[in-house]
Amino acid sequence: MTAVQKVTYCRICEPLCGMVATVEDGRVTKLRPDKQHPLSKGFACPKGIAMTEVQNDPDRVLHPQRRRPDGSFERVSWEVALGEIGERLGAIRSHRGGDAIGWYMGNPGAFSYSHPLWVKGFLDGLGSPHYYTASSQDVSNRFAASSLLYGSPFLLPVPDLERTELLLVVGANPLVSHGSVMSAPRIKDQLHEIVGRGGRVVVIDPRRSETAREFEHVALHPDSDAWLLLSMLHVVFDEGLQDAGALTLRADGGEGLRALVESFTPESTEAETGVPAETVSRLARDLAAARGAAIYGRTGTCLGRNGTLVSFLLDALALATGNLDVPGGLMFGEAAIPFDRVAELIGADSYGKRRSRIGDLPEVLGAMPASVMAKEITTPGRGQMRALFVSAGNPVLSVPDAEELTAALATLDLCVAIDIYMSDTARHADYVLPATTFLEREDFPLPFLGLFTTPFINATEAVVEPSGEARQEWEIVEEIAGRVGVVPSSVLAMRLLGRVGIRMSPRRLIETLLRIGPQGDRFGLRRGGLSPRKLREAPHGLLLAEHLKAGVLGGKIRHRGGRIQLCPPEIAAEVESLRPRTPANGNGDYPMRMIGLRELRSHNSWMHNSPKLMAGDRVHRARVNPDDAAGLGIGDGDRIRISSAHGEIETLALVTDELIEGTIAVPHGWGHDGGWQVANAAGGANTNVLASSEPEDLERLAGMAHLNGIAVRVDAVEARS
Repeated sequence: MTAVQKVTYCRICEPLCGMVATVEDGRVTKLRPDKQHPLSKGFACPKGIAMTEVQNDPDRVLHPQRRRPDGSFERVSWEVALGEIGERLGAIRSHRGGDAIGWYMGNPGAFSYSHPLWVKGFLDGLGSPHYYTASSQDVSNRFAASSLLYGSPFLLPVPDLERTELLLVVGANPLVSHGSVMSAPRIKDQLHEIVGRGGRVVVIDPRRSETAREFEHVALHPDSDAWLLLSMLHVVFDEGLQDAGALTLRADGGEGLRALVESFTPESTEAETGVPAETVSRLARDLAAARGAAIYGRTGTCLGRNGTLVSFLLDALALATGNLDVPGGLMFGEAAIPFDRVAELIGADSYGKRRSRIGDLPEVLGAMPASVMAKEITTPGRGQMRALFVSAGNPVLSVPDAEELTAALATLDLCVAIDIYMSDTARHADYVLPATTFLEREDFPLPFLGLFTTPFINATEAVVEPSGEARQEWEIVEEIAGRVGVVPSSVLAMRLLGRVGIRMSPRRLIETLLRIGPQGDRFGLRRGGLSPRKLREAPHGLLLAEHLKAGVLGGKIRHRGGRIQLCPPEIAAEVESLRPRTPANGNGDYPMRMIGLRELRSHNSWMHNSPKLMAGDRVHRARVNPDDAAGLGIGDGDRIRISSAHGEIETLALVTDELIEGTIAVPHGWGHDGGWQVANAAGGANTNVLASSEPEDLERLAGMAHLNGIAVRVDAVEARS
């Protein structure tokens, strides 16, 4: 048997590290880091290496499955599954309209260049607004903030890690997450290099996370980021530290922003944030004085009650201190395949153009808030969802109130899951269709090209043929759409051409956009430009420049006049509506705050079935401060109950001083009940049970779930014997 080495890249998280696959007899037997990758340079995390176990998992779904009347599943052919799905879908469309059909796409979908394009195209072809993604449990408000600031949700700044003098990390743990809304392989090395050249990395987090342990840590109360950033801006304006040129020449609303922050003195916000006034003032002064300071916030800042405001303030603080669109600060990438233009083409570059039927919440990137899916299914009226497709996602485990969604799924006229596993959600579907893993498809890192901190591009061919009868998601969408007479495209002209038999594959579309893109070869008219052939000849990827280019923002802003808006009415209203939240609950029923946390060997809800990743002492444990534990009579390893106004869970306690008093941190993505043996046996609890799916409890500007800073009560259940 001859072993073949094939170069590819990981698509589990955003660094997209280079990998080399060993293939024997059509089977991936080993994955190792690619030492020739220009950015990851021989690094890969445990999840990337363990992808062999996902690829070859005996629990993988490899053939179409149909639910029997008793709830079990039976194998059927693709022809039978697609035929029956098409027939049932056609009946729903005829009787209820295309807007009765919805789709939920999970996080892995974003790592496929073809999957989102065809899903969105299918729904647009149907005329349905029911497009949902995992972003409303993760990052929607970052896009909403960019839309308010720059007029485009896809203007996403990334820290210039190679040149920054001061990196302020707010609510992020990049040593575990490896970065998000930022593609920076070997980020641990890059952060240490900042310190090595005399700079600083300051981590602001309620927990002394893995990243905070290695650098400077400023602890704050959960979900108080808005108060902290407002008080830092107060110091900047009050002490005359602002970059007047940047504010005057590049933005409107600077005086309005100054007025908004006027009352948020560091002394007045100290009780809310727990951060001493002098620390706040010193951080603001340091940002203003640094020759290049970058501010990076992620999930911890997005999942609170004011996530859009916080994302907005991060950029506003960068601009006010002269650190936006400059070397060493927050900068904007130039993608070789312009994803913002692709999104514009398919109508996914929008914010607030439509609002949800339930809750009157804005769409972000064309997607409605997933937290209201259950109510969209159960609430009668025009647009009530009667069919739902779920691809590469597990909303039963990832959206608030799993019980509500599970019950709603049972009332649908049709539910179809497209996945590699019989997930906690898929087990409630009528049909489960097998999808390929990322090792079984060609790919371009389309959404991430503008987020690389060093300009870069690569592509990959499939490493192996699909296992069993698995198919790529876009191919499945194309088949289903054809059964109901829909051309899956968001572009009207493409739909019209499709009706007369002229179709364009995702690959052809993206390769065309590459060639006409800013660095493309213009189909041979530009010597040395990028082309599909050039990418094939560079399987490890291509560095496109040494650094991100400064001074590009002015040409990208979509607001009229090309100016940043620092005081839009939506943000002013959010600031004016801020109310102190200390203590967490006035009657003391829920005196603590719960935050989430990422684990190095977990990735959301789909990698707990790998024996390698679950080896050793892998149990679900809630981190509890020693003083809190002592007061509650809880010891390390004891079973505890965590209750909120919306639900309760039980798990084990890990007593640790990494948390500030009054805060509990619980990993997300656990508590499985699907068709996976290792994951089910691991136990644990689903933290999203503690969150609310009620529209009034969602973040108003982006419809984000409130998953961080949840008011909870912690009780001892039993001590470990």
